[in-house]
Amino acid sequence: MQIRLERPEDAATIRALTDAAFEGMPFSHQTEAKVIDALRAAGALILSLVATEDGETIGHVAFSPVRINGEAGDWYGLGPVSVWPDRQRRGIGQALIREGLQRLRSLGAGGCVLLGAPAYYGRFGFENDPDLYNVGAPSRAFQRLSLDGSRPSGEVSFHPAFDVS
Repeated sequence: MQIRLERPEDAATIRALTDAAFEGMPFSHQTEAKVIDALRAAGALILSLVATEDGETIGHVAFSPVRINGEAGDWYGLGPVSVWPDRQRRGIGQALIREGLQRLRSLGAGGCVLLGAPAYYGRFGFENDPDLYNVGAPSRAFQRLSLDGSRPSGEVSFHPAFDVS
């Protein structure tokens, strides 16, 4: 498996892959592919990685800027992360996340936030911090990972692309 940056010709496959990965998930509103397209169109898809195997795209992860207390900075949101359903639970998503976090570190990012399952994302060092929150998100599922030791506090807002319907 190789992990590389998204290329323009990957967009349609990423859309299909993301739709398939989230189909039927009870926590999903089935808008994840639209979010990625909207982030891309807004120039806010800061880091978009695909996993490939034998020339086939098998997974994808997106990172986009977040605001803390209304201010832009060096923190990013992770997600969505998608793997074809028949390839899930084989470490592809983990590899994409680890590579993405390493690349964020290389870019000098302060940290990363996400909304997800604590049991899954805890393995990467993500944790809930009551001082850093996202209005409307279940507090236990909203998590952060400091990449530079900083610990900001306040309200985190994701890019407006996440508001697509």
